[in-house]
Parts: sequence; structure tokens; C-alpha cells
Amino acid sequence: MPSWTGSGLAQSPECPTRPGSRFTRLLSRVAANAPAVTTAILVVALIPALRAARLPLRFNWPVLLGAWVGLIFQSLFLSCILYVIAGPFESTLKPLLRRYWNDKWRLLLLLPLVVELFWLGGAFPGAVLVVTVLAVAELLDRTRRQPGAFLTAIEAVMLPAAYLFVGLVLTFALNDLIVTRRFYGAYDALFNRVDTWFLGGATVSELAHQAARMLPRQTFTLLEIIYWGMFSQIGAGIIFTGLQLGKGRAYQLVGTILTGYFLALVCFYLWPSHGPYYTCPGHFSSLPDKLSVYAAQQMLLLRAQSLWQGRGVDSIGTDYFIAFPCMHIAQPLIVMWFLRGWRRVVLTLLLLDVLLTASILLLEWHYLVDLLGGVAIAALAVAFVGREPASGGAGNPADPS
Repeated sequence: MPSWTGSGLAQSPECPTRPGSRFTRLLSRVAANAPAVTTAILVVALIPALRAARLPLRFNWPVLLGAWVGLIFQSLFLSCILYVIAGPFESTLKPLLRRYWNDKWRLLLLLPLVVELFWLGGAFPGAVLVVTVLAVAELLDRTRRQPGAFLTAIEAVMLPAAYLFVGLVLTFALNDLIVTRRFYGAYDALFNRVDTWFLGGATVSELAHQAARMLPRQTFTLLEIIYWGMFSQIGAGIIFTGLQLGKGRAYQLVGTILTGYFLALVCFYLWPSHGPYYTCPGHFSSLPDKLSVYAAQQMLLLRAQSLWQGRGVDSIGTDYFIAFPCMHIAQPLIVMWFLRGWRRVVLTLLLLDVLLTASILLLEWHYLVDLLGGVAIAALAVAFVGREPASGGAGNPADPS
């Protein structure tokens, strides 16, 4: 299996499966396949369940696919950054720079495209698009001597990513179903009160409002970028595992994440809660406005109310109402577990996730107890599914020349 850009990143390959009894190997195989089997069963059961709840079997594909395409580009951008951080200059950027320096015609053809992408997309979107184009071109260059290697690399990423997409759409639909049966804010008051035990009598909302009074307004814009940027960590994790360790390991990463979501859905059914922004009466009036996270929170509240009151929704979109446990912290932890062979990548992600924790709390998405629940969910999902590599998952890195 070729590495993404042919570096020596695969110097930390996945750990070999420990020898064990036939029964132990059977349990490992069952655990590895359990998320896919569970997903398939839930997909089949979804149609009669939606009909029983009088919810439409319609999905808002423009929103779902549009968000997914944007996430693909952002994930490629982040994975390129992590790739450069993880590997030596001689095997990451140097071959690319040498290739364009030696082939001036290629550089001349690339410059107009770069200018156009920046012109059409703006600074950051333009940078994302340019890096994506360069990454795909470099992958083609580094795999051209290996017949079928490029398509194998794309398959190692896109098939697990498609699996995740199906699992997420399923999760959104199950969110809607649960809220038709269980009041989405039933345990918010309890979790808010539990937070005061950890925060010396304060609540997340009180801390967020105090921060809004003390910090520049631009701080909350940065927190919003960090919050939405979590999803690109997941995509970058799939790209790394797929291209460096093989399709099997990427499937296992996605299966572990989906296991976390399925556990979160069970928790949501047992202890439904919606988050501090639901219990905070001054959330939308006291904190900085004009942030997309607040528009998203208002939309989620309106859709949850409509489902609970029996009015339903016109289609299934990106509905996610779960506060406890916090999957926004569970997923990055799972990704770091799978990328633990690359120390500098994990340290970079750890720094991002420290900032992510602050954004989760100060934007009032989750209670502190939700974060603790997210850590527990990540540990359980890894223990169930992600502890051992999938058989035949890893491959050999390509020659960088």
C-alpha cells in the first residue's frame, strides 16, 4: 500500500496483532465487524421506524453532501499540514519542490490556477483548494511507477469515508427518532447542577458569559473556527490511516467512531440533554452575535421542539441534539489513538484539542460532565473495536523518488 506522498512516515507501522487463542482471535474479528453489522441492521430498521414515528423518509441531500464535500477539502488541507509536521523535510516537501524546480513548465501551468483559486475562493478557501490540488498531483507523481497504486490509495480513503458518511446520516436520523419519544432536555438541569460540583459552584454558562465580558470579540470567532475544525481532524485521521496503514485500519477507525456514536445514542435515550445553551436564558442575547454556531444552535432548538411537539420535520438533515456524552471530544481522542505512532502529529492534535475543549465550553455547546462522558465513550469504543489492528490493514510505503 503506498504512502500518501511516498515518505518514510510508515516507519511507525501498526503494531502486529498479539498471538492468542482461537477464541481470542474470534472475539477480535467479531468486535472489528460489529460496527458494520450494527450499521447495516439500523439502516434496514430505519424505514419502518421513521414510518412508525410519522417522520418523512426524505433526506436533505444538498445540505448533507455539501457539508461532506467541504469537509473533504478541509481534511486534505489539515492532513497535508500534519504530514509535513510528521515527516522529515527530505521526504515530504523537498521532493515536491525539486519536482517543480526541475520542471518549469509545470510551474508556469500551475501559477494561473493558483491565482484563479485564490481569486474565486478568497484567502483561506483558496489556500485549501491549492493545497488539495498539489497533494493530489503529488500523489499521482509518487505512485506513477506502481500500476494501480493511485486508485488503491484513493480507495483506501474514499471507501472508509463513505462508510462514515452513511453512519453519520444514520445517526442524524436516529436523533430525530429519539426526540419524538424522549424529551431532549430532560436531564439538562441535573447535568448543569453536577457541573457546579466540579466548577466550585459556577456553571459553564456563567464562565462563558464572564469570558465574553473579558475577552475581545474576535476570540469567539477564533473559538468558532476551532469548534468546526474538529471535523477535519476526523477526515485527516482517515486519510493518514488509509494511506499509511491501509484500508483495513481506516475502516477500523471509522468503526470505532461509529461505535462511539451508537453508544452516545443509547446514552441520549436514557439521559437526554441538549447542552448549556438550552438552559441559559441569556445565551443568545448576552454573548457575541453573528457567529454561525449560534445560528446552528437556534436551528437545532427549533427542530428539537418541532419533533418533540409532534410537528415533525420536512426532511432529515444534520440534526444532532446530544449533549451527554460529548462526541466532539470523543472523536479527536479516538483519532489520536489511531495516530499514536506519529508523536509529533499527536502532539499537534493534542494542542488543537486543548483549544477545542475551551471552544466547546465557552460557546456553551456542552457541560463539563459531557466532556468526561466523551472521554469515557472514546475509551469504550477503542476497547471494543479499535484496540487491535484489522488483519491485513497495513502496507508498505512507496519509494519517494
